[in-house]
Amino acid sequence: MKIVELDSVSKSYGNERALDKISLGIEQGERIVILGPSGCGKTTIMRLVAGFIPPDSGIVSIAGKIVSRDGKIIVPPRKRGVGMVFQDLALWPHMSVKANIEFGLKAKGFGKPERQKMIRDMLELVGMLEYMDRKPAELSGGQQQRIALARALVLEPKVLLMDEPLSSLDLDLNIRLRKEIIRLHDKLGFTMLYVTHDRDEATDIATRIITMKQGRIDLS
Repeated sequence: MKIVELDSVSKSYGNERALDKISLGIEQGERIVILGPSGCGKTTIMRLVAGFIPPDSGIVSIAGKIVSRDGKIIVPPRKRGVGMVFQDLALWPHMSVKANIEFGLKAKGFGKPERQKMIRDMLELVGMLEYMDRKPAELSGGQQQRIALARALVLEPKVLLMDEPLSSLDLDLNIRLRKEIIRLHDKLGFTMLYVTHDRDEATDIATRIITMKQGRIDLS
């Protein structure tokens, strides 16, 4: 089953063509990495799937349902079943680790006992249970990355979007977290769309690599 489909999608910013009639399908459980330099359109694809922007033309579907088409957002981001880990992680600095993860669960209407169990289970899975009462500033870069992953995955998204999440880390930590992402994927079975400009990172993480060049999929 295709979890994400882009059908002849185009997007421009002013006079700049970011995407030119892109078509792409992502199957359940795939780890898709979109690879390419800055400005090639890879982050625009992610923003379209997340629902932050609509396509100028074409159709975006998630789990068989049209969510955006021809300049319109039909299903808003919060109702798409999509999780996201941003490049800057976007953890709330004034909240504890526990509160960061709990925020989305509250918004989804989970009761307190269920929230507590889900938080503990997810923090145990990412090896961060003992840090639940700390603030993000008290954690290392790698630990913050694990919390960002936990916050996204606890909501059991249909697809997890990751926008160059390891780019700020040193190489040793980057490589360790590549393995951690694969371990979590194998354990939980989520579908992942990952963006990077690093070919080694893409090769390590992907079950399939999509190479972008100037707003198009590079088939060369």
